[in-house]
Amino acid sequence: QVQLVESGGGLVQAGGSLRLSCAASGRTFNRYAMGWFRQAPGKEREFVATITRSGGTTTYTDSVKGRFTISRDNAKNTVYLQMNSLKPEDTAVYYCAAAQTWTFTSSSNRNGYDYWGQGTQVTVSS
Repeated sequence: QVQLVESGGGLVQAGGSLRLSCAASGRTFNRYAMGWFRQAPGKEREFVATITRSGGTTTYTDSVKGRFTISRDNAKNTVYLQMNSLKPEDTAVYYCAAAQTWTFTSSSNRNGYDYWGQGTQVTVSS
């Protein structure tokens, strides 16, 4: 089992940057693909980005391409989401998630993930 704890959220002005971190417990972090999702008030939880076990492959939802970067440090059991050029529509609770199996199809679906963090709030003011 993996426990995930997100940090790094906060209030930022439009155009600003934040870096989210997700620390994982246990010794098997490198066995899991990782993803970031977000959920705005009144909306469904949506896919943001994913990264494979080795970090060799990353994918993003179209609305964040060129602005967000997902990365991981397996030695530190941590996955990151660097968010630049933030927009008010990026406001949401951001969740990290771990997947035991990874395919291009499942990686953007929240049902493809086995473990979830508690979330961290990101608020972008206009």
